[in-house]
Amino acid sequence: KSHKIFLISLPPNHPDLATSYNNIGLVYYGIGEYSKALEYYETSLKIRVKALPPNHPDLAASYNNIGLVYRAVGEYAKALEYYEKSHQILEISLPPNHPDLATSYNNIGRLYEEITSLPPTHPNIKVVMNAIAGVKEKL
Repeated sequence: KSHKIFLISLPPNHPDLATSYNNIGLVYYGIGEYSKALEYYETSLKIRVKALPPNHPDLAASYNNIGLVYRAVGEYAKALEYYEKSHQILEISLPPNHPDLATSYNNIGRLYEEITSLPPTHPNIKVVMNAIAGVKEKL
């Protein structure tokens, strides 16, 4: 009901509308409806890209949430891509001891852990290993 009110009362690129889309995405993610979650997260991201500065922590949250969906459906290379975008924003916008940075490192680390449990012939291994090498170069 609140989302419908936001749609009527707010301009289409209002940050509160993006938050509403994100929150609906969280519900779909929580019940395992990943394609619906991704749809709402992507809509939220589109609004946030237009409405917020490029290093705003809410953009990082959107990238992270999209990464969570891709990780849940086993698209590890895409998950890493979005986790990295999120992490880059957090490194710029937050102090180095902020807990959200720790969460970001944890998400990336858990993704690596899942990747290493795949058989070596899995098609995502090479793509993700190249991405890991890129992250290590940045550290």
